[in-house]
Amino acid sequence: MDQILAIRTFVRVAEAGSFVKAADALNLPRSSVSKLVQDLEAHLGTKLVERTTRSVTMTTEGAVYHDRALKLLADLDDMDGTVAGSRSAPRGKLRVDIGSVLANQILIPALSEFQHQYPEIDLMLGVSDRPADLVSEGIDCVIRGGALSDSSMKARKLCELDYVICAAPSYLDGLPLPKRPDDIERRRIVSYFSASSGKRFPVRFQRGQERREYLSTSNGISVNESTAHLNALLAGLGIGQSFGFLARPHFQTGALVELLPDWKPDNHPLHLVYPADRFPNPRLRAFTEWATKVFEAVDARRNVTTEIIHPHG
Repeated sequence: MDQILAIRTFVRVAEAGSFVKAADALNLPRSSVSKLVQDLEAHLGTKLVERTTRSVTMTTEGAVYHDRALKLLADLDDMDGTVAGSRSAPRGKLRVDIGSVLANQILIPALSEFQHQYPEIDLMLGVSDRPADLVSEGIDCVIRGGALSDSSMKARKLCELDYVICAAPSYLDGLPLPKRPDDIERRRIVSYFSASSGKRFPVRFQRGQERREYLSTSNGISVNESTAHLNALLAGLGIGQSFGFLARPHFQTGALVELLPDWKPDNHPLHLVYPADRFPNPRLRAFTEWATKVFEAVDARRNVTTEIIHPHG
């Protein structure tokens, strides 16, 4: 038995709660994953997981072994990285999930630099606006916006994003420009709704102590993907709130017009998030340092003095 491989396999099974998901994440046959865990249990003389037809859960002994295994694997990765550091770069598979517009507008255009700097990292980029379950899906980290409330996760702040209210000239043609947030309520709103819950997020405004927010009405349109949201605005389907870094180039070309620039809600923080009980490996550390520099370019704190929040992160 390859004990290190068996330990890595057990950790993935325990975190995924499924032999099938662990096999997919490890790119191994399910039969091999099952045998590796069985061999490890036989070697230890104790059961590490309880198997049912629907899920896999850790035993008490398995939970203790899992915690020690995480530390062992992290130390092993660090040891290998330290010894091989002068000869080779971080290597192996790294799974990162990120929202659509952040991937297409920021991360992907810069990835050639990452590939050049870390040619032996096999990056798997999950691009979607749906919330990802890091543990069960075998994801190393996600780039996620908004407040962080999950204590089982660690995070590194990448930047703060500001937002603007805007619309295309084709929608505004012949209409009086809104002078206050209340004027938005009588217009078609292009809003964003959660892919998981179906909840629509309001357009938010703030000026000093005054706060307003409005939901899309029945004559508006809502989308659940951030690139589609921008395209809906460009198509003249209504008024909406978009990332400032996305909209400003279209202000310059005239494809979009900024509205109510004096009403600015708080900035929207963006974090790189990973499970708190998982020690960062050299691949994750390398990606984190690189991503931090990439997202500096869109940090609203560097580019504007006012701060805004968007309904979707």
